[in-house]
Amino acid sequence: MSAGLRIGVVGCGAMGRNHVRLLAELAEADLIGVYDSESDVSSGLALQFGTRLFDSMAELASEVEAVVLAVPTVLHADIGCALLDQGVHLLVEKPIAPSLEEADRLIASAAGKVLAVGHVEFFNPAVEALLDQGSSPRFVVVERLSSFTPRSLDVDVVLDLMIHDLQILQALDESPLVEVRAVGIAVLSERIDIADARLEFESGCVANVTASRISAETVRCLRAFLEDRYLSLDYREQSLAGFHLEPVGGDTSPQNRMSPVEVPIERQEPLRRELERFIAACRGADVRYVDGIQGRRALACAHRILEAIK
Repeated sequence: MSAGLRIGVVGCGAMGRNHVRLLAELAEADLIGVYDSESDVSSGLALQFGTRLFDSMAELASEVEAVVLAVPTVLHADIGCALLDQGVHLLVEKPIAPSLEEADRLIASAAGKVLAVGHVEFFNPAVEALLDQGSSPRFVVVERLSSFTPRSLDVDVVLDLMIHDLQILQALDESPLVEVRAVGIAVLSERIDIADARLEFESGCVANVTASRISAETVRCLRAFLEDRYLSLDYREQSLAGFHLEPVGGDTSPQNRMSPVEVPIERQEPLRRELERFIAACRGADVRYVDGIQGRRALACAHRILEAIK
């Protein structure tokens, strides 16, 4: 049996803790250690999961093959490029970077190495079932609503929440984005807390996307209208169901009727699937994950929405 991929985690906040928890469990991973500039945070985490606390990021990078980077978005490019330059594969949390220029720096530094972006919702089994339907939608409606928390207030809700769905939309329809209309306002923070965007792709597909971090309820849903079917995806329930047109009758009097569709899905933790794919990619396997180019494309779409809001 081959040894697990030697891997470390830089950044021990909420997402970093989840990465450490899962990497400590995965047989495919050998969790070498963690690093955080706040040693009081990282020391307790290292002790809890029986791994090593490193005194510097460079020291950690010298002993691993790959790193998960879970630090504030504004630090992604500087820290990510430093790690890539040390020769490690990198999984950086979403968004890939604050700006397209910084995303390009990461992509350039990743030459010959795996650069994955942590769009965890892409690994939701229901999303992958939707992607496997085989045809692009004509119209999509997305709602992602959350209650207010002080987390991730360094970025607008477009980069915090909506970007999940922008990346998935572009996986569903890879044609260029041709038109963006958007509105958004700040309510409880100094940045945009609620936004609504209408996106039109070159294929003709239109998507209405809403994201809010000031909602009284939590909603995570996507509704896709395809050529011959309607599908409703619930991210939280990991379900995909809907209706499709089914021809009935003979050749002389063709008719259609709506028949229910329910796609069987095995519930799984998306973050675990994301890490498994990242490890497999580092080992050279041909697997589906969000690479640097795809992460940059989602970021570009998010920036177009923010520009439209202004």
